[in-house]
Amino acid sequence: MSELIDIEEFKKIDLRIGLVKSAERVKGTEKLIKLIVDLGELGERQIIAGLGKWYNPEYFVGKYIVVVVNLKPKKIMSIESQGMLLATDTDPPVLVTTASDVKPGAKLI
Repeated sequence: MSELIDIEEFKKIDLRIGLVKSAERVKGTEKLIKLIVDLGELGERQIIAGLGKWYNPEYFVGKYIVVVVNLKPKKIMSIESQGMLLATDTDPPVLVTTASDVKPGAKLI
């Protein structure tokens, strides 16, 4: 079991719905995929995901995903990732998506 946190710590995590507009493999890797995600009023963000071993880029396009939007940007293979999508730690990973279309940028509460 992981360390327990209180509700105030949890509230610091900004989870939003994003619509994947495009996806492409990062050149020189089989694992990394660069996604452009529409987050509504927050604009578009570039997210680098390590799911290329299991999924082709086309799989992501048009999906509504859950994104952590308030992570500090991080360079991965010289490309800035501006958030993190949610997926399980199983093999294969399962992408966290919505059951129906949701307005991009909608906040999870």
